[in-house]
Amino acid sequence: MASVWVGERVRLRGGEPEEWEQLAVEFEQDSTVMRNAGALHPPRSRASYRQWAESTNKLRDDDAFSLVIESLPEERPVGWLGTTDVDKNAGVFSYGITIGGEYQRRGYASEAIVLVLRYMFGERRFQKCDVDMYAYNTASLRLHKKLGFIEEGRRRRRQFFAGAYHELVLMGMTVEEYAAHHSPGYVESTGPN
Repeated sequence: MASVWVGERVRLRGGEPEEWEQLAVEFEQDSTVMRNAGALHPPRSRASYRQWAESTNKLRDDDAFSLVIESLPEERPVGWLGTTDVDKNAGVFSYGITIGGEYQRRGYASEAIVLVLRYMFGERRFQKCDVDMYAYNTASLRLHKKLGFIEEGRRRRRQFFAGAYHELVLMGMTVEEYAAHHSPGYVESTGPN
């Protein structure tokens, strides 16, 4: 039995509240991971993480969701991916992804992104994905270019941290660009009806 949520390295799945809480605590210990995810926050209590985990764990609908990225080799959560800014009328969505520092550069992010793009383009009929990242995050820029995203622009002085202002890079991929770079998936035959 095959699942559209499982690749060679990762499985995307719903997370348990304690897993979300643990990921949040782990990520908070790495300032680079937190900045790449959007902002550095003061340390939080476990109770506030528990509240965040419970709200994150709720399925909003089939197009707006948050999933744990589980490493198949380690059999443990290594990050998360969540769709955002879902515009069903325009057929456009975005996502945010975070991989723990010790699990980066192992192919987990690229595979998780392709799995979610395949679902959103091939199952939910979206026609475009927009993403953004900070210009200093060269690893994410390289990853998205390698996956087939195209830079569409930059927002200057978009965020302030580490004593400086940073540019936000806007990238996008259409369903046609996705199909040129990746497999649209498959449907298994169930035999004669």
